Amino acid sequence: MGVNIQTIKDIRFYLARELEGIYHTKEISAISNIIIKTVLDVTKLHGLSVPEQSVNREQAGRMVDICNELKTGKPIQYILGETFFYDCVIKVTSDTLIPRQETEELVDLIISENRGFQGKILDLGTGSGCIAISLAKNLTGASITGIDISENAIRVAQENALINNVPVSFKKGDILNLNFDVGYKTGIIVSNPPYVRNSEKQLMSKNVLDFEPGIALFVPDSDPLLYFKAILKVTDKILGDGGRLYFEINEAMGKSMFHLLDVSGYSEVEIITDINNKDRIIKGTKNG
Repeated sequence: MGVNIQTIKDIRFYLARELEGIYHTKEISAISNIIIKTVLDVTKLHGLSVPEQSVNREQAGRMVDICNELKTGKPIQYILGETFFYDCVIKVTSDTLIPRQETEELVDLIISENRGFQGKILDLGTGSGCIAISLAKNLTGASITGIDISENAIRVAQENALINNVPVSFKKGDILNLNFDVGYKTGIIVSNPPYVRNSEKQLMSKNVLDFEPGIALFVPDSDPLLYFKAILKVTDKILGDGGRLYFEINEAMGKSMFHLLDVSGYSEVEIITDINNKDRIIKGTKNG
C-alpha cells in the first residue's frame, strides 16, 4: 500500500497532507472526524480523545480509498453513502441532494413552533426524505407525506424512513404540476425546492456541480420563483385554513418571496435568517 497508517493520529496526518490545497483546513478536520467515526465505528469524542488507538490494515486501506475519492471532488457523504441530519441517519445517493445545515434550521423552526401538532404535514420535493423523517421523529402525532418527482429519490427516502423507524408515506409527484387531490386538508406544507438561479452556478463549488443532481438545485433566471408559485397555486386545495407554510429560499430572493406570500393572501409572513445571517426561510399562515 505504501502508506503507514497505524493509529487515529496517523489518519489525521495523512488526510491533512493529502487533501491540502483541495479543501480548507476546517473542512479537512470535519471530513477526518466523519471518516474516523464511520470506518472505525467510534464516537467523534473518542476519535479526538484517543489519538493513539490502533488501526488495522483493512481500515487503513479503506481510509486511503476514501481519500483518493475525495481528491476527485466527490463529497464525503456520497463516498460513505450516508450523512447525519437532525440526529437522523440519512442515506444519500447521486439521486438526492446532500442535506445541509440551513435545512436543519428549517426543520428546527417547524418543530419548535408546532410541538404537539397532530395533523397532516406535506413535504414537497422531499429528496432523501430528510425533512419529512426528522419531523416524523420529533412530531410523533403528525401524519407526514413526502412528494418527489424522482422515483429513485423516493426509494432512497423510503429506505431512510425504515432506517430511522418512522412512519412516513412517500409518493411520486411533480411540484410544477400538482394537479392531484390528496384527499384531505393538510395543516403544514414545507418545501425546500430548487431555487438556485442558473447564473449562480459560477459561484458554486465543483463538488456540488459535478456530483449533486441539478434537477433538485437550479431554476432559470427568467423565473426563479417558479416552484414557489406552483405550490401557492394549489394551496387553496391542500392547505387548511390557518395552515402554515414553510419554505427554504434563495438568500437573494427574500423580498420577492415576502411579496409573493403577501399577495397570495398569507398573514404573519416572516423571513428568518440562517446562521450566516442570510435570508433563508420564509413562513406564513393561510387566512381563513
